[in-house]
Amino acid sequence: MFQEKNLSAFSGYIALLIAVVCIVVGFVGIAYSNAFVVIASIVIFVLTVKGLVVVNPNYAYALILFGKYHGTIRQDGFFWVNPFYARSKVSLKARNLNGHKMKVNDLLGNPIEIAAVTVWQVKDSAKALFSVDNYVQYVEVQSEAAVRHLANLFAYDSFDDENHAITLKDGAEQVSHMLERELNERLERAGIDILEARITHLAYAPEIASAMLQRQQATAVVAARKQIVEGAVGMVEMALERLSEKQVVELDEERKASMVSNLLVVLCGEKSVSPVVNAGTLYP
Repeated sequence: MFQEKNLSAFSGYIALLIAVVCIVVGFVGIAYSNAFVVIASIVIFVLTVKGLVVVNPNYAYALILFGKYHGTIRQDGFFWVNPFYARSKVSLKARNLNGHKMKVNDLLGNPIEIAAVTVWQVKDSAKALFSVDNYVQYVEVQSEAAVRHLANLFAYDSFDDENHAITLKDGAEQVSHMLERELNERLERAGIDILEARITHLAYAPEIASAMLQRQQATAVVAARKQIVEGAVGMVEMALERLSEKQVVELDEERKASMVSNLLVVLCGEKSVSPVVNAGTLYP
């Protein structure tokens, strides 16, 4: 495994001054017909100019001499390095990888569509250049593999199943943290640092979307009806207790059952009921 090494470089302005001096000396050598001075000035000028390098902000140059990695210049500025160095430019800027939609199966085997966006940057230029063939393509492939693996670990929705504490739909923060952690582990070999990873698209596959929508609606209806029934039972209990405390009317068990039935119909019915006024007695 390669490890990035910081390389100190000479000031490029001093080297540029030396190049100007070589030009002056060369012209003097020409004037005095001194071939040695002219040739030496040309050689030094070429080597000096060839070694000049400009490092822009958020860029780095990895330097290689005869197949051996010697170090990386990260500091921005104007420098002079060994003219025989081969230079590889690396961007240190943060980049966005907007993953395309993929069809995968969740934990329950349901086909879903999922996509994620990843913010990454090069942390170690030596690993990025020499440990993998193409670090940009490596990030794309590993990001897709991580998203697929994550989708297989969780269900899309729990449907009130307590066995699924975290789901892709409801556990967005936890899922994003897990995706970020897994990507950092996968991309450590390439010297890549994941700044952020988030799910941007999540939906059932078109072939089951309609059926799953009906299932979600049915689950919501059942949950709503359950809450309505619980509230209605509480109201009926309260009504019977208050009637008994105030001694408004004495009801036998049969009349209580009839009253409970009527109240539950009124409270749990989907449509409003039409009241019927009883002007006579409750008993035949």
